[in-house]
Amino acid sequence: MILKTFLGVVIGGILGFLYYKIVGCPNGTCPITSKPINTIIYGAVMGLLISNI
Repeated sequence: MILKTFLGVVIGGILGFLYYKIVGCPNGTCPITSKPINTIIYGAVMGLLISNI
């Protein structure tokens, strides 16, 4: 259970960072995708939620 949650958070964070690098925010006004730390945290939280279903 703990490993599943940990992997969900790590994979979510990696996917969040990849989303920032690939899609990102061209003008810097997007609240989530303007900074890489925001997308990493958002991805990690989503990974946490999905891994605990």
